[in-house]
Amino acid sequence: MEIINVYCDESCHLPKDHIDTMVIGAISCPLQQVKLVNKEIRNIKTKHGLNPFSEIKWTKISRNKISLYKELIDLFFSVDYLNFRAVVVKGKKYLDHSKYNQDYDDWYYKMYFYLLREIVRLGGHYAIYLDKKDTQGVKKVSLLRDILNRSLLDFAGETVRKIQIVESHEIELLQLTDLFIGAISYFNRELNTSIAKVEITNYLISVSKTSLNYSTPRKAEKFNIFVWTPRRD
Repeated sequence: MEIINVYCDESCHLPKDHIDTMVIGAISCPLQQVKLVNKEIRNIKTKHGLNPFSEIKWTKISRNKISLYKELIDLFFSVDYLNFRAVVVKGKKYLDHSKYNQDYDDWYYKMYFYLLREIVRLGGHYAIYLDKKDTQGVKKVSLLRDILNRSLLDFAGETVRKIQIVESHEIELLQLTDLFIGAISYFNRELNTSIAKVEITNYLISVSKTSLNYSTPRKAEKFNIFVWTPRRD
């Protein structure tokens, strides 16, 4: 049966970064298409004068590489087997972990559950790759895998086959996830610090036909956004 790879990354996820917005996102791709897409991304890098194995990141966007990043966005939207979903957290300063008997890490992985529960489907098989957050995540991601499977009533654990922590510089599709969540975070934080980043963000809005700061319909599969805010009772 077909295996779907899911590549996850996050932006502004640190508990004391004094940034009120966090974005986590994921690109899903059938395993049989992964090599092809990674090759296409490397070809685009080469076309624009980069080492094909250099890392593309939101933080590296500059005016002389705008066409590179636009072409990467076009690549994603040109094929029907790549999908993206993001959870946009607004109001980190209002989090009250004591109220829910949790710590920041517990909450952080709850957000990952909200991200992934709309991606994984009973009857499918998934391998999920998370960009390395810290050295303490192995037990947490193992629990996340169990929770995702149990939420689907898959007690044999055959749906989510594995969740693995990886390094983003080694995986092109994870770098593409970084690009998307970077733009979403930039827009939701209402930043205007870079002409190049503003142009790339506006291009993503245009091509995706979304506003980036509101939830899309739940059934939207190609480019899906869920905005989450903490309760303020």
